[in-house]
Amino acid sequence: MNKNVTEVSGEMLIVSQFTLYADAKKGNRPSFDQAMEGSQALKLFDSFCETVSRSVHAGKGEFGEIMDVSLINHGPATFMLEIE
Repeated sequence: MNKNVTEVSGEMLIVSQFTLYADAKKGNRPSFDQAMEGSQALKLFDSFCETVSRSVHAGKGEFGEIMDVSLINHGPATFMLEIE
């Protein structure tokens, strides 16, 4: 965790996942009411992918599709990124 992806000649796979933004404070079902509207989220996703691709080789998932992704996570941490 002391080096960034470019320092280790790494690559990225960027996959959108709206289910990461859920409010599970009440009831049996999570609420996605505060999630970004789809067209805005697509613009943000595309912009992020374009920015990352300028400096790192990056694969891109299909926005809004159901995808099965297999990976080996090398490290003990998962991070949530928030945009305000």
